Amino acid sequence: MIRRATDLTPQARDGFDAVIDVRSPAEFALDHIPGAINLPVLDDIQRAEVGTEYVQRSKFLARRHGAALVARNIAAHLEGPLGDRDGSFRPLVYCWRGGQRSGAMVTVMDQVGWPVTVLDGGYQTWRRQVKAALYDAPLPHRLVLLDGPTGSGKTALLGAAAARGVQTLDLEALAAHRGSLFGAVPGGQPSQKAFETRLHDALSRLDPARPVLVEAESSKIGARVIPPSLWAAMSAAPVVGIEAPVEARVAFTLQTYAGIAADREALDAALTRLPRHHARAAIAEWRALAAAGDLEPLVRQLIEVHYDPAYRRTGAGRARPLLRRLTLADLTPAALDAAAAEMVSTLDAGPGPA
Repeated sequence: MIRRATDLTPQARDGFDAVIDVRSPAEFALDHIPGAINLPVLDDIQRAEVGTEYVQRSKFLARRHGAALVARNIAAHLEGPLGDRDGSFRPLVYCWRGGQRSGAMVTVMDQVGWPVTVLDGGYQTWRRQVKAALYDAPLPHRLVLLDGPTGSGKTALLGAAAARGVQTLDLEALAAHRGSLFGAVPGGQPSQKAFETRLHDALSRLDPARPVLVEAESSKIGARVIPPSLWAAMSAAPVVGIEAPVEARVAFTLQTYAGIAADREALDAALTRLPRHHARAAIAEWRALAAAGDLEPLVRQLIEVHYDPAYRRTGAGRARPLLRRLTLADLTPAALDAAAAEMVSTLDAGPGPA
């Protein structure tokens, strides 16, 4: 018997042996339910061919052609990726709207004897739940922002806090971007929908009764926009402030961004994207330092002339409660771990003096 479901909580999804997305690879790449595997019943080319035939020639011929392709593809999946699954295999299957594509797959799976479940409404059910959580309803989580100037080790400190059992939300990891002009990472960013899927999944696995530490960000991380419910919660959240000497921040930045520093072309391209309010002579000097591999003065000037003034400007308009200010003499792993230990005892406290 084919079961039907709409519960997509992490606990419900984790109860299946596999979540199977039968949409085309392009649809899957744009966004998909977390943990899903792609076993398309029509690939991108086949889907386009059948759609064109349906519109331009004959609906009957398109359906017959599509059915033949679907049958071959399902057979290939049964003999390939699903070939080692025994009779206890419990999959959840979905397509775009829970219609013909998932219906074809679950019909065959049911005949095989697997206890298969189809997602009512398909991917659209998931997307509605994501939008409701991130756009329509207030976020139930108690956020605490980790704030500090560029190079102060916020991301590393977030990881150190997570290692000590603190609930964290790593927005830069979810957006696949370090959140600065030089923050691009190999592979590029997920789509906006995929970013929101990652956010919703991460938040749904956190306990709203416990504080969640999240790095202070602007409303965009690279090209990805923080959804309204999360941004509203971040805007009202109390802050743990981080301070560190410029020397320590320069050294830490050189270590953190060693990859882009080694790629002279990528570094130069990033420098050309600096805001226009910087003098051409200054940008030319920074590009010359980059070309010569003279990175320490380059990083120092960028921090002092570009990043710190921008940080002060944005901070002037914020009036968030300050839980604690942590001043680090350096940004070594030991210092960051010690700061994380201090932060653990701070998160349930009320606002303190600035």
